Amino acid sequence: MTLLPEPQRFNLLLIGQAGRLTFEAVLLLASLRAKSPDFPGRIFVAEPAEGPLWDTPPCMRNSDARALLEKLGAEIIPFESLHFGTSYPNGNKIEALFALPEGEPFLFLDTDTLITGDLARVPFDFDRPSASGKVEGTWPIEPLYGPGYYEIWKALYDRFDLDFESSQDQAHRIDHWRRYLYFNAGFFYYKCPRAFGERFLQYALSIRDDTPDALASQKLTPWLDQIALPLVIHSLGGGRDALPQGLMDGAVTCHYRFLPLLYAREADHVVRTLEEVSAPNDVKRVLKQYDPFKFMVYHGRGLKARALFDRASLPRKEQAIRNRLRRNGYWMR
Repeated sequence: MTLLPEPQRFNLLLIGQAGRLTFEAVLLLASLRAKSPDFPGRIFVAEPAEGPLWDTPPCMRNSDARALLEKLGAEIIPFESLHFGTSYPNGNKIEALFALPEGEPFLFLDTDTLITGDLARVPFDFDRPSASGKVEGTWPIEPLYGPGYYEIWKALYDRFDLDFESSQDQAHRIDHWRRYLYFNAGFFYYKCPRAFGERFLQYALSIRDDTPDALASQKLTPWLDQIALPLVIHSLGGGRDALPQGLMDGAVTCHYRFLPLLYAREADHVVRTLEEVSAPNDVKRVLKQYDPFKFMVYHGRGLKARALFDRASLPRKEQAIRNRLRRNGYWMR
């Protein structure tokens, strides 16, 4: 878990959108400034512009939050939604890539991420892309009578003329989901956003619009980005071992997903970071406008929810954690 001695310069991309993502972006940037004060890169908060693919205006409408994001160093930039929009908001992370400076290395982070260490000193090799390994076997779901994991993933690699065999982790059985390259799209990085975005868009649209027969029984929503992502990374020379373990989704970042889950399952240093970076008055004034932050952080409900769980013996499945939070009245999103 060795960090670089000097800060590394790259662009940071977040998605800004009306509602939850607006306030998560504020928290993320507050934690970046607190825990990675030497971060030298540009910060882009990309928001989808209004257009025919959106049912309601998607841009951030909270003026206090916008002002604070800019105070924290963000450049708020628009991008066009040409292919996804309301039908698949996860597609924002694909289409926003085209709004970034071409040819400059970038890191994409989901807004539901807390910075807990020095992000600028993570040893990203931007020539070898990778993404978050904090993932469960959410896709594909093997049908009772097949096809299995091997046949489903092979159909995708064959579709894009990729070497399937070299992508597999031979330490796992052929019928185990971990054998196959699969990422959470909570973070990913590469040396050029346009090259990555063009490949990501090509693969995602091909899978969505001309789905291989082997995927006929599979749900593509909300997994489309995570289906295409490992194919993109493999095609660009990256993989599961391109980044040292224990930094991203570890000592330096926490992809918490929802605040109740953060309080339930994350380490003590994550909770301390959350409470530290949300305490300044300018941050508090904005975050209290969103009920999950207001009640979980500032009214103490998060710590009460945390007391329901033993971090050393958590339920194996996230759904079980969610169910316990719901039963006790602590689920908010």
